[in-house]
Amino acid sequence: MQPIQGRIPTRLALFHGMGSIAYGVKDNGFSTFLLLYYNQVLGMSAQLVSLALMLALVIDGIIDPIIGYLSDRTHTRWGRRLPWLYIAAIPLGISWYLMWSETTQPTFWGLVGLAVAVRALVSCCEVPSVALVPELTRDYDERTRLMRFRFLFGWGGGLFVMFLAYDVFLAKGLLDAEGYRAYGLTGAFLITGAVLISAIAQHRIASGYPPRHRSKFSLATAFSELRESFSHRAFVILLLGGGLAYTSQGITFSISNYLYLFIWQFTPQDLGLFPFVLFASVVTTFLLLPHLHKRWGKRDTAVFAALTGAAFWTSPFLLHAADLWPQVGTPQSTWPLFTLFFLSNVFNVSAMISASSMVADVVEASEERTGRRSEGAFFAGNMFMTKCATGLGIFTTGQLLAFAEMPEKAKPGQVPEAVLDTLSLTYAMAVVVFAMCVALVIRRFPITRADHEARLAALAAARSNPDAEGMHP
Repeated sequence: MQPIQGRIPTRLALFHGMGSIAYGVKDNGFSTFLLLYYNQVLGMSAQLVSLALMLALVIDGIIDPIIGYLSDRTHTRWGRRLPWLYIAAIPLGISWYLMWSETTQPTFWGLVGLAVAVRALVSCCEVPSVALVPELTRDYDERTRLMRFRFLFGWGGGLFVMFLAYDVFLAKGLLDAEGYRAYGLTGAFLITGAVLISAIAQHRIASGYPPRHRSKFSLATAFSELRESFSHRAFVILLLGGGLAYTSQGITFSISNYLYLFIWQFTPQDLGLFPFVLFASVVTTFLLLPHLHKRWGKRDTAVFAALTGAAFWTSPFLLHAADLWPQVGTPQSTWPLFTLFFLSNVFNVSAMISASSMVADVVEASEERTGRRSEGAFFAGNMFMTKCATGLGIFTTGQLLAFAEMPEKAKPGQVPEAVLDTLSLTYAMAVVVFAMCVALVIRRFPITRADHEARLAALAAARSNPDAEGMHP
């Protein structure tokens, strides 16, 4: 396929973004409900559940670069990416339902196996789908536009099933096992449908035989080329910064229901309203981010947004620990929380979209050095990082809960205040430290708008002159 010149048609951007609904539903389930479900409903210890999920993420994450590499090398009349979406969508939906249909406490390895299956199949959908971004356009801003749609649909899908969970499936309480089964079934249909519709809608643009690769496939060649791609300085910086950011996000998502129920004592009505607050923040980010990038570029926007988002998010926890926050469980507490969490999420999502768009810009920097385009490998490597970091975040949440001596099957309003203060302070400190480290790392990312545009011009000139130096390894 040839990259689209100029502005991406809105219809194409919409359907491309729709593919990320599967990742959003998965991410919301794993990060927000899974620890609570297996710990408080099925009775597994929080430490054991978090260890199983971290192990599953690491195992599956090792698979991701191979999926990306194979996606780069797929050669069919339907193109490189679409066959993966068509094949993996239905098995992913089935595996997702099985994850939430447990009625008795599973074995440790049973949970690991289910988690690995779901994660691997999500990779088979998400990696080829997001790898289409640098293939669809070379434009610095249009790549961000595609990423904005991906994040809008990803968050939208995740928050939609969160809303259904709080207001419909778990209306009787967050410990209702049958509610989780309905949650899983609905998510399965949404995941499968979104992936297939996105693929079909992009078929005319993305299908067609791609150019053959120069080298024959072998494991030695695969790992050699992956190592060469992943050693690129700009990509290493993104992996390190993203690893820190997604570890912090993994902690926040997996601990969120504990915070909402036990520290802030949200009512069922509050829990039903909160997904709309978060989605409004994502829509605000969608509209605001182009202006931030126009003024500061992707890198500086990510740095500023990471620090600002952490400041807004942690301030109520620090004020609560200092006895300066209104009585929890009241409107005087909940509405200021919603406001601060809204502002925090605007900046946190801005940082995430900026960093994801920066991954696409690494593709040409690597092509200039190696002569190969490795979209799938780079985005698979990025997903490997997010999975390992998210797993580390979930594992860390288990340790934070154990450190604070959070009781199992606890009831809101009956947890000792000292336990909640310990949990609140240690969590807030972790978020601040991670945000500062993310900003320090991302600040060193070397590719700016001017660098990218100069590189595109150099690559175009080199393609018109095959004997030019620097285009081949």
